[in-house]
Amino acid sequence: MALAETISISAELRERFAQAKNVLVLTGAGISAESGVPTFRGGGNTTVWRGMPFDVISSAGMLARDLAAVWEWFNYRRGLLGALKPNPAHEAIARWQERFGNLTLVTQNIDGLHQAAGSRNVIELHGNIWRARCFECGSRHDVRELKFDNTVPVCFDCGRNLRPDVVLFGEMLPEGAFESAAIKAQTCDLCFVIGTSAVVYPAASLPEIARSASAYVVEVNPERTPLSDMSDEVLTGRAGEVLPLLGY
Repeated sequence: MALAETISISAELRERFAQAKNVLVLTGAGISAESGVPTFRGGGNTTVWRGMPFDVISSAGMLARDLAAVWEWFNYRRGLLGALKPNPAHEAIARWQERFGNLTLVTQNIDGLHQAAGSRNVIELHGNIWRARCFECGSRHDVRELKFDNTVPVCFDCGRNLRPDVVLFGEMLPEGAFESAAIKAQTCDLCFVIGTSAVVYPAASLPEIARSASAYVVEVNPERTPLSDMSDEVLTGRAGEVLPLLGY
């Protein structure tokens, strides 16, 4: 059976998609998993690096204890991501920028695949693995332009140590990121939640805010999540297969 016959998109969604002016898209790990990005979120006692669980090596505490080890871990992760490409879901969302009058893309992912697909002004709730940030002056640098192995890189501007520009366990979201996304959620008329379990707050509250503002909430995910019951429409499937069916 053809994919188009197995995924049912309602006439109402097609109409809303055609008429929407302000659209909010929230993406999570699922959309990037389709490009081969590993999540590393085994949880519990799962070992991911040098005998340490994901939430230990990727924590604020480890940043303070062993910055070099954190950099080695993130260098390893970038090595896995370097050859990966955006998939049709990333590309579809990038094209939506030209379709809708006002598209806001909010992502929980740090892999930069939305930008690689052509998306602009992405609100990155958890930072970006391809950037470093200075502890001292706050300057940000593209790590692709930094020449270092497993040593700690230093800031071009002040010479102090850099850290990965990502949100680690035990840290707050980047200042203003969620607030900007929440404002957009309050004014959108169509909200897509794609490839996320919808359990990590505050990101999971964005579709709730959109729904409270009378937006039509659409979940795209291979499996049902806690968000499914409050969504106006649930499209069950891989984002890279579902989104192109909506059109560009």
